[in-house]
Amino acid sequence: MTLSRGSHYLAIPGPSVIPDEVLRAMHRPAPNIYTGELHEIVDTIIPDLKRVAMTSGDVAIYICNGHGAWEAALSNVFSRGDSALALATGHFAHGWANVAEQLGIAVERLDFGRRAAIDLDKVEAALRADVDHRLKAVMCVQVDTATSVRNDIRGLRAVLDRVGHPALLMVDCIACLGVDELRMDDWGVDVMVTGSQKGLMTPPGLGFVYFNGRADAARDGADLATAYWDWRPRVNAERFYQYFCGTAPTHHLYGLRAALDLIHDEGMEAVWYRHAALARAIWAALDAWGAEGPLEMNLSDPAIRSHGVTAIRIGKENGARLRDWVSEHAGVTLGIGLGMASDEDPAADGYFRIGHMGHVNAQMVLGALGSIDTGLKALGIPHGHGALEAATAVLARA
Repeated sequence: MTLSRGSHYLAIPGPSVIPDEVLRAMHRPAPNIYTGELHEIVDTIIPDLKRVAMTSGDVAIYICNGHGAWEAALSNVFSRGDSALALATGHFAHGWANVAEQLGIAVERLDFGRRAAIDLDKVEAALRADVDHRLKAVMCVQVDTATSVRNDIRGLRAVLDRVGHPALLMVDCIACLGVDELRMDDWGVDVMVTGSQKGLMTPPGLGFVYFNGRADAARDGADLATAYWDWRPRVNAERFYQYFCGTAPTHHLYGLRAALDLIHDEGMEAVWYRHAALARAIWAALDAWGAEGPLEMNLSDPAIRSHGVTAIRIGKENGARLRDWVSEHAGVTLGIGLGMASDEDPAADGYFRIGHMGHVNAQMVLGALGSIDTGLKALGIPHGHGALEAATAVLARA
């Protein structure tokens, strides 16, 4: 017997829940790609994508996932043999650095582990040591989806400026654009990459690379750019097909247009506030559960937690047991412990993640928390009590 019949809730950190408005926009016959409505829609999408990132720079759209956006960004800035500094706070920063190395870029890594944010003092020391300015860019992830660490991008720019280092600041915002605050121009971000499937509430398949004039100047000498990844034809397109280096991602564009309408109707500050309030409710529940038993958030400091994903430790094998029970019996899918494997827990079965990004509201979050609470009881996993009361109190104040 199961109680999971009904609409299943995908509470993972991407792909996020797709709004009905986006699904309806995509559910239509294939359009003419040579003229007409689709061209007009793209003309509105570009400025609205810039509004989400709060930038007056350029944005190139690629038919790819976030890994493709990584490669696109690197290809337009670097030449083989160039050097970069990668700041790692989890699985995905290392992933981007790995792609850079595969392209022939010499990557120096500062690894801050899986339970801490970037240490700005250590970054400053590394930049001051680079007296010849070999480092062409500093690469980091604003929110690492695996660890749920949220880094201080504005502080990182302040370090670069204080040292007087000319390196470009390149930031992966795949997990957090449209979720956590980002002010690309005000914070001095030169290159930013993201994808369609998280805060932008559109199915996976679109990658975006934002860049400013400093980054585009680096393109002049970059020898890694190929016909597909080159961002210049995409932002200076004389013909529609040049935006996408071929056939446009037609139905993704219809869905993205609807998603951007939802975001801008709500307002960026309101979007950020909603995510922050829902995150605090989840943290309050987790604090209550963690008062007894093995459950604890991966990050003890709320100031460095993402507002769109929370990583949780719950003891070896308990994570897998809880994920399986909640999915089978309650109709909620929780995220796996991605990138959290260790000698003690090689399968990362002692972890789970809650995704709370994009098209998410109070009843969805409370439903997921109630399902987790039920699973803890059903499986006999020791935990503290009063979690749902703590969560609803936070939302009542919000």
